[in-house]
Amino acid sequence: MNPHQYSAEEIKAIYRVIRERRDMRHFHPQPLADGQLARFIAAAHQAPSVGFMQPWRFIRISDSALRQQIHSHVDAERMLTAEAVGERSDEFMQLKLEGILSCAEVLVVALVDQRESYVLGRRTMPEMDLASAACAIQNMWLAARAEGIGLGWVSLFEPSALRQLCKMPADSQPIAILCIGHVDEFYPAPMLETTGWDTRRANIVYENCWGSDGGVKA
Repeated sequence: MNPHQYSAEEIKAIYRVIRERRDMRHFHPQPLADGQLARFIAAAHQAPSVGFMQPWRFIRISDSALRQQIHSHVDAERMLTAEAVGERSDEFMQLKLEGILSCAEVLVVALVDQRESYVLGRRTMPEMDLASAACAIQNMWLAARAEGIGLGWVSLFEPSALRQLCKMPADSQPIAILCIGHVDEFYPAPMLETTGWDTRRANIVYENCWGSDGGVKA
């Protein structure tokens, strides 16, 4: 037995929360329990980061007028996206893609300013700051799901507009609007899968060269 592994029940719980995590869009505004949001953010801060740069910053949107402004901007971007998807625009407009006005908490996630000063691990791949922040969001997502709280990642926004709304530094980079809150139920499968927008990829592991069969089955 591996002395470093968790118990069978703990391992099962970890795989369960990964499997049942969902990008949620339907919320109701009941407040989170005391300390709950702080726990989720603490989980985010435990994420790995390239060069230990910890490039993520969270802006909690507690002003209702600002939340409405953010929602209005996202809705305008939704219309522009509908035009961009072409022949699937009608299908796209039937999708619910955010819950900004109905969730308990809204967080804007951004990459820090002056990121060029961080070189370790980023000399040839500067986008690793984004990868690190995505790990932080995933940590928060899994922690929320484990506590029965929904989280949805909204990316329908123009970064410069959101930066201005949140009074962020000029060289910072907003990457996500997170909607967090209570839900009536979690989707049985990803919403874009159940609505027929797309299907889950099957062949994602190659061996030695691109396109070969990696022989690793989920």
